[in-house]
This record gives sequence, C-alpha cells and structure tokens, in this order.
Amino acid sequence: MSRIAYVNGSYLPHRQAAVHIEDRGYQLSDGVYEVCEISDGYILDMTGHLDRLGRSLSELRIAWPVHRSALVTIMKEVVRRNRIRDGIVYIQVTRGVAPRDHAFPTHPVAPALVVTTKRLDRSKLDARRRDGISVITLPENRWERVDIKTVSLIGNVLARQAAVEAGAGEAWYVAPDGTVTEGSASNAWIVTMDGEIITRPANDHSILRGITRATTMRVAERLGLRIVERPFTVAEALAAREAFITSATSRVTPVIMIDGQPIANGRPGSVSQSLGEAFFDIAEKTPA
Repeated sequence: MSRIAYVNGSYLPHRQAAVHIEDRGYQLSDGVYEVCEISDGYILDMTGHLDRLGRSLSELRIAWPVHRSALVTIMKEVVRRNRIRDGIVYIQVTRGVAPRDHAFPTHPVAPALVVTTKRLDRSKLDARRRDGISVITLPENRWERVDIKTVSLIGNVLARQAAVEAGAGEAWYVAPDGTVTEGSASNAWIVTMDGEIITRPANDHSILRGITRATTMRVAERLGLRIVERPFTVAEALAAREAFITSATSRVTPVIMIDGQPIANGRPGSVSQSLGEAFFDIAEKTPA
C-alpha cells in the first residue's frame, strides 16, 4: 500500500508530496514541528503535543495553519489512510512560501502544513526499552531557545550522528557548567542512590518541555516516586543508581552506559522499568 501524506490541503501519495522551493521552512528553518507516538491504534498525549505546537507557533509568531480541531481530523485521517497501529504522526508548520528574505514576508502568506506518518517496528522499540542504551556526552552548542520545537535541528543531527558512529543510542548535551541539559532527541534523567528521580527543570530555555517528560512525572506520582527538578552533572549520572531518557518514540528507555562507563551494574534498573511498564496506562490515549 502506498504511503499517504497531507500537504497544504491535499492528501497525496508520499512520493508525490512536495513543498515549494521558497517555503521558508526549507530555506530558512522558519517553522516548527511535533511528533506523536501511535500505539495500539491510539495517538498518545495528543493534547500536550498540540498545546506545545501552539506555544512554538506563538513564539515564532506563526499563525495556526488550520483550526486546532481541523488539525486533529487531518492527523487521524493520515493515520487511517496509512493503516498505522504502531508508529508516529509528524506535524510540520512553516511560515509559508515567500521570496527569500530573512525578515518576515511584507505581505501576508498562508502558513504551510505537512502531516505524515510512518510505521515503527514495535519489537525494536521494546528491545531498547528492555535492554537499555548507551549514551555519549557532547558540549552544548545549540542556540539558546531550544524550548521552541523548531525544524532547525542541525546541532541535534550532528549529535545523533556522533552517537551512531560511537555505537551509542543517544547523545547528551553538557552545558559549560558541567551539567547535562538534554539528549539530541530526548530528555535526560537519573535516579540517585536514595531513590530520588532527578531531571533538569523546564522553566527556562535550556531544554525542551517534553510531553513524554510530563507524562512520566504523572506516572512517577501515581507510583509514589519522588521527582526533584534540578540540574545534574555527568559525574552524578555516572554515580547514579539508574539513568534513563524519555521522548515520544522512546517513552522511558534505560541508559546503562555513559561514555563507555556502566551505570551501577550496567543493566536497566527497577525504577525506569516500573515507569515504562505503567506509562501506556496513564498516558492520554486518543483513538486514531
């Protein structure tokens, strides 16, 4: 079956889906995006993702391309046409098409909307969550507004490629003060020897306000676990009882090694496993 994409009002075969060469997202990274997990035919945490999309659009002063309720309909239709039960749905909004100039277009242009979806191998994702991954650390080198989910991801691309070349599953950025900010496509967490779950606060511009991060906090609260929002160093992570990452595609994935050094006994810990096992039941589920 051919994949179907939505582009600016039309459902098209994936191979025919295209945007104009002067789309500002293509030429200037002038746009934002969201990714939602699809699991067992449900779109997870859709409300949170669309809320964050609205915030990103507002921060860049881009209008919603369609009404929010219409976007929900489009997302579900793309998922339905592609018959996805386990995968992701991707939403991208750019400022639109205009003659190339760094400043905003002088005449109003319509924001561009693209929605695509793809099937993911659930067994591979489950294996990562079961067995854990290794991470490498890299100096933080991105712009200061990483709290906006923009399509400008070259720093993240290079970090993830460095992880791939090192045989790792993720890269963690480290700020000049030695504290971990976040991963190239995930939020970073540790569990102390006292059982406290530590993650960097999301009340400034230094990390993305992960939707899966927020759900993980609800899961932890339901399980009676204590979360402390504060920065942590790489040294603290190496001395931790556990470490893990969260994202829409990773959910809760244990980290068993950092820069070649094992965390604790080098195996996934009970806290991250408990969070992962309870995640689906507590996450918001919208029938696709």
